[in-house]
Amino acid sequence: MKLNTLKSNTDRTKKRLGRGIGSTKGKTSGRGHKGQKSRSGVAIKSFEGGQMPLYRRLPKRGFKSFFNKKNIAIINLSTIQNAILKKKEIAGSKINLENLKKFNLINKKYDKLKLLAEGELKDKFDVEVNFISKAAKDKIEKKGGKVTLVK
Repeated sequence: MKLNTLKSNTDRTKKRLGRGIGSTKGKTSGRGHKGQKSRSGVAIKSFEGGQMPLYRRLPKRGFKSFFNKKNIAIINLSTIQNAILKKKEIAGSKINLENLKKFNLINKKYDKLKLLAEGELKDKFDVEVNFISKAAKDKIEKKGGKVTLVK
């Protein structure tokens, strides 16, 4: 195969429907005769020939409330501890939603912050959060840090 022997596929034209018997797609335009599928504008989505459709055979599961959807970032103590070890500038600042966004520890789409207790603490730091687990609060206060709840 050589570059000068390659043929382009751009010359192929789309088969034009309903242009007479000689075009091989004339009269019924490849749709067969009569019936729902031969008509235009009809789609039979999820119809299984009268059999109970799959989406109705399977059980319904769960419920997601439309109104209680909140943008709450959930972060563990271990994540903050690792960030403090890697980035020294976060250690000096108060740990809150804005600073975590600034240091790319959480996404910018979140409005509130919840702190959970997974992981061990080596450093003392102050936290400003919307929600905190009891165990996380105990760990921070045991190290001498301060927890501030923001509403």
